Amino acid sequence: MDFSNESLWSMVGLLLTGIELLTGTFYLLVLGIGAFAAAVAAYFGGGFAVQILVASITAIAGWGAVRWYRQKGPANDGSNDFDIGQMVTVESWVDQAAGIVKVRYRGAQWDALVDCDTQPGSTLYITGRAAGGQLLVSSIKRM
Repeated sequence: MDFSNESLWSMVGLLLTGIELLTGTFYLLVLGIGAFAAAVAAYFGGGFAVQILVASITAIAGWGAVRWYRQKGPANDGSNDFDIGQMVTVESWVDQAAGIVKVRYRGAQWDALVDCDTQPGSTLYITGRAAGGQLLVSSIKRM
């Protein structure tokens, strides 16, 4: 089969965009957009060097935009965290002075930072996440 450069770039763009749907990082999406931009350059008669240049510039600009958005964009307040409001069971204290407990959630043990007095066996609710994936839990269910 003989494919044109536009077709090849478009297939690469579709492949990268499809893989992006599985990862959700947006980095593969900008690479896919770069491939689509190269397909447009090929369609308008740009040579292979121009196609590579267009794909590279588009991907680098998109990568920079994603990076900037993640660093400077709106803070993640946890509003898109599906774990918030879910129930956990306190298993034991790790450090009572620091308010750190072991909880059972989704069949696994998690470290959690608790904001209230609690006992092993108590039911608490996830209110957010701290650094390192540590759960924030409370006796009050917040959504």
